[in-house]
Amino acid sequence: MNIRLGSTEIGLFRYLGLWSAVVVVFAIQRYLYDAIDGPTWSASDYLRWSMIQWYTWAALAPLVFRLAERYPIQAPVRLRGLGRQLPLSIAVTLLALGIGAFVSTAFEPSSFGQQLRFFLGMHFATGLFTYWALFTIQQALHFHAEKTRREVEASRLATELAQSRLQALKSQLQPHFLFNTLHAIVTLLDEDTLSAEDMLLRLSDLLRAFLEDYDGQEITLRRELALLDLYLGIQRVRFKDRLTTQVYVAPDVLDCAVPSLILQPIVENAIRHGISQRVGSDCIEIEARREGDSLCIDVRNRNSMLAKDTLDSGVIDNGRPEGERSVAGHGIGLSNARLRLRELYGDNAQIRLDMIWPQGVACRIRLPFRELEEPDDMPEHVPA
Repeated sequence: MNIRLGSTEIGLFRYLGLWSAVVVVFAIQRYLYDAIDGPTWSASDYLRWSMIQWYTWAALAPLVFRLAERYPIQAPVRLRGLGRQLPLSIAVTLLALGIGAFVSTAFEPSSFGQQLRFFLGMHFATGLFTYWALFTIQQALHFHAEKTRREVEASRLATELAQSRLQALKSQLQPHFLFNTLHAIVTLLDEDTLSAEDMLLRLSDLLRAFLEDYDGQEITLRRELALLDLYLGIQRVRFKDRLTTQVYVAPDVLDCAVPSLILQPIVENAIRHGISQRVGSDCIEIEARREGDSLCIDVRNRNSMLAKDTLDSGVIDNGRPEGERSVAGHGIGLSNARLRLRELYGDNAQIRLDMIWPQGVACRIRLPFRELEEPDDMPEHVPA
């Protein structure tokens, strides 16, 4: 069973235990006072007097909390703000003294009037102080509950804002990838109809995988590599023997959580700035490994170069000002990946570009290492 104090609930036994402690403390105080200035009474008398006084307030405390909740004193405190609480405090104090005097009459030889005068003279100031103490406790609990509610609401809004930003980034990335792939298919229609048809079938498989398994912000690296393999299949058809791919993945990182579709735009970026603009062949390498508490993913290509301004800055990470982080000629892929990493992991993730000797570029991603369970209903047409 619980006692309701305004919007707060407390167990009955705990509530009575707190007031019993007050009863014992004031009984001892009154005994010590009498022991110094005059005759003393039995311990049962002191306990009875204290119980009548304080258990009466225990019964009235829920009323005080309701009045404090209904007529709060708002900051800044003004005299007119006290206009309701001052008479209420006096009225409830008189009620407590009247109840105490009535109950005490059953144990004392004096009349109710005599007991009431005694209680007024002996306990009025203490009763008034008790009312305001209970009022202050209620206001403090209310302010604490309101502060907690606002913090929870602010946290919820911040989470929703972050999710909205991430969803916007994903929505921005999907048509970007789709348009680029369709453009590649269009360029093959006049040159190689069979290859264009093959690319359309692969694109259909990839889009189906997105629709069936693309709701969350994070997926396992195993799943991300399966989606990437569908995309690389499209590009291998497009570039034929000019493009080769190699994947080096440590077995212990396959179940690590990564942002969904984080690798595809980076690989697309490597192809666009490598084999798409330069003669000769190219090799796209993807390597994933664990280093301490971090997952390290490198995407390398051997047929591109960093621009001079990119080479001078060297790093694209989450800690630099927006104007300094832009990389000339590297478009939406890296910019989108950087923003998604910042929203998901804050300063615990990094993405950077490095030159490879004697030629080539490596995009290096560092993420917090955290394993993620693979869903049981993963589509069968996507290789695991």
